[in-house]
Amino acid sequence: MTGWRLGFLAAPKEAVKHIVKIHQYTIMCAPTFSQYAAIAALKNGAKDGWSDIMSMRDDYDQRRRFAVHRFNQMGLECFEPRGAFYTFPNVSITGMDGDEFAEKLLDKKKVAVVPGSVFGDFGKYHVRACYATALKSLTEALNRIEDFIQEFKKI
Repeated sequence: MTGWRLGFLAAPKEAVKHIVKIHQYTIMCAPTFSQYAAIAALKNGAKDGWSDIMSMRDDYDQRRRFAVHRFNQMGLECFEPRGAFYTFPNVSITGMDGDEFAEKLLDKKKVAVVPGSVFGDFGKYHVRACYATALKSLTEALNRIEDFIQEFKKI
């Protein structure tokens, strides 16, 4: 349930023991509305309870591959993420670092990305872009980003 901070963990018992130590002191609980929504989804979903999950997984996979392809096509080197619905393209070809890129992109094209510097020094010339949205919205955002980088590309 993307964005609702609800999920489950399946891991070896020894790993769970250590994960719980961190979890119990950083998270109170999932919001009540998320818990009720999860119950409804599990009770009223498909017979096996997994078809909706598989459908969403396939949708996210399609968006992930699409976003990575588009960023690379634009010249913003981007690896394929394996564990989340965020990409991390390198924006250095624009002559900007991630902070400047994110600020100007928001101002000029109304597209929000997170500067990579918030993840440490290695992210200085990157931005984090989320693809957990409708494909139509993602396409529009990527078109705006492509228009934006054409103004600044330093190849």
